[in-house]
Amino acid sequence: MTDDPSGERGRTSTAAAPLTRTIRSTLDRLRVFDRRRPRVWDVAVTAFWAVAAVLDYTSGGWRTVARDVTAPEPLVLLMSLWFSLPLLWRRTHPMTVLLLSAPVSLVNIWTGAVVQAALFQLIPVFHIALRRSLRTLGTAALVFCAPLLAGAVGIPGIWGQQAVSYVWGLVFVALLGIAVRTRREYTEALVERAHRLEHERDQQARLAAAAERTRIAREMHDIIGHNLSVITGLADGGSYAAAKSPERAAQALEAIGTTSRQALSELRRLLGVLREDHPDADRAPQPALDDLLPLIDHVRRAGLPVTLDLHNDPGQPHTEPTPGRQLTVYRVIQESLTNTLKHAGPPSDAPLSAMVALTHTPTHIEATITDSGAGTPRDVTRTLGQGIMGMRERAALYNGTIEAGPLPDHGGWRVHLRLPLEDRPQ
Repeated sequence: MTDDPSGERGRTSTAAAPLTRTIRSTLDRLRVFDRRRPRVWDVAVTAFWAVAAVLDYTSGGWRTVARDVTAPEPLVLLMSLWFSLPLLWRRTHPMTVLLLSAPVSLVNIWTGAVVQAALFQLIPVFHIALRRSLRTLGTAALVFCAPLLAGAVGIPGIWGQQAVSYVWGLVFVALLGIAVRTRREYTEALVERAHRLEHERDQQARLAAAAERTRIAREMHDIIGHNLSVITGLADGGSYAAAKSPERAAQALEAIGTTSRQALSELRRLLGVLREDHPDADRAPQPALDDLLPLIDHVRRAGLPVTLDLHNDPGQPHTEPTPGRQLTVYRVIQESLTNTLKHAGPPSDAPLSAMVALTHTPTHIEATITDSGAGTPRDVTRTLGQGIMGMRERAALYNGTIEAGPLPDHGGWRVHLRLPLEDRPQ
């Protein structure tokens, strides 16, 4: 048979895990109790060390290490209590506790009693290393060692018998306090960073949700606004033609039904993507430049004559616009034609028409939409409306610009879009 070291290590790790969790859980409960009732914890710890010092005195254990076993017993008891009782303030005033213990420590050395409770001075030293500055820790080390140095001067051999062990204890406790302090500060830094990252994550989520709400509002405005404007134009034209040409009225009603179904389909698609319980919702591609001809045909059926003029530089290579830029151009043209249908005047006005000019250069794509409206106060409504604002927001996403306003020489309205083909500041 052969040994299975890996299996043995696995069993050892599995067996150690519950013990580790138990110790960690116990320490966590002690920390919680300490935070809630610090005074109770201080009294309990002080009482523990005081009882230990008194037991050392009553059992005569101090005589096993004393240099002079004839030291007065009342003095030994008094020194034992003096070293232990001030520990009640070990966390709030550790330097004061150490200063109070220094004279007693000198008496302890000079009498030769060597009370073991003198080692309790290392407890306030630990708290100084844990919470105070290094300068304070150096002062505490001098206060701790001063009685030992004074005793070494007057008592031959005490340095080798007692002082060396006290110094090593001081070094160990100081390093332990510094290590615990470093780990605590590191843990607090990690917790603070986790809280900060969580706050930034929540903030980013809120910003993303706000941006998504804005995008959805723009899409719904463009879809619903455009199709309702087309339906309104078809209804007006159908009612006008009903008396003279019933066939044209029937065609208008059919176009109204087609437009309504198309609007409902696009709206269902947009809302279906938002629903979490429909992961397989229809995610049809967004409109692009290839969809301009169906859009213009759609507007023409609503009663607005539209001319499409395409300009390309044949001598230069062209960069295909990204899908986002194509959608922006499409929505700007759609919104401009929708505004013409809604605001350019009633059917009784002079004949109304629109022209769309699309220019594609190696660095930019430009769209100019003009109409022959009357240039009435509807201009103010169009300038302040949500449509112009939405167009500017779409163009700003790609460092583009929108210019919208009445034509200077005659009635009408002009919208000019200019989009760079690359993501760079303009």
